[in-house]
Amino acid sequence: MRFTNEQVQTLENIIRSRRDVRGNNFLNKKITDKDIEKILLSGINAPSVGYSQPWKFVIIDDEKIKDKIRQNFDIENEKAKKIFKDKEIYKNLKLEGVKEAPINIAVFYEHPDEATIGMTSMQRMGEYSVVCAVENMWLMARALNIGLGWISILDEKKVLETLNAPKCARLIAYLALGYVDEFYKEPELKTVKWKDKKTLSECTIQNKWV
Repeated sequence: MRFTNEQVQTLENIIRSRRDVRGNNFLNKKITDKDIEKILLSGINAPSVGYSQPWKFVIIDDEKIKDKIRQNFDIENEKAKKIFKDKEIYKNLKLEGVKEAPINIAVFYEHPDEATIGMTSMQRMGEYSVVCAVENMWLMARALNIGLGWISILDEKKVLETLNAPKCARLIAYLALGYVDEFYKEPELKTVKWKDKKTLSECTIQNKWV
């Protein structure tokens, strides 16, 4: 399969328009099962080290479970506020959307029971594979005009307990998904001047550090 310039431009537009969506933007509108399936299929079509496909997705719409995850976030966020105590901006940011989003998806890495090609030297390649799945999901959600927020201010151990996860599982991402009133033109943290956007030249090195 070969792609046209128009299709390449569409992909570029989706990538540039991807946003980390927070709870104050989610709408009370149900996501169809068909669209959830599309997002999940995008995830499992990600590349994985040694074709290990080490991902597991937990779809959450139970409000009691959401309540526990939100409580987890609140505790961890209070800790974070102390770390960023000199940044008033942090206190005003809405950094999750657990309750507002109709669907939450917890994405796990399950360590394989046998040796995996590509992981004999770099053990964390399996986890990186799951991150690739999350990015695929994020882009598909954006293409479907569905907002997705990655919530990382959580105590992983408590999330595992809340979801009754097996010991071999490791939490890679906790996602909130839902339709939104709008997608910001720029990333929120860029808009509030938390940090400046890096240029390509700042992120690129030829051959090696000098």
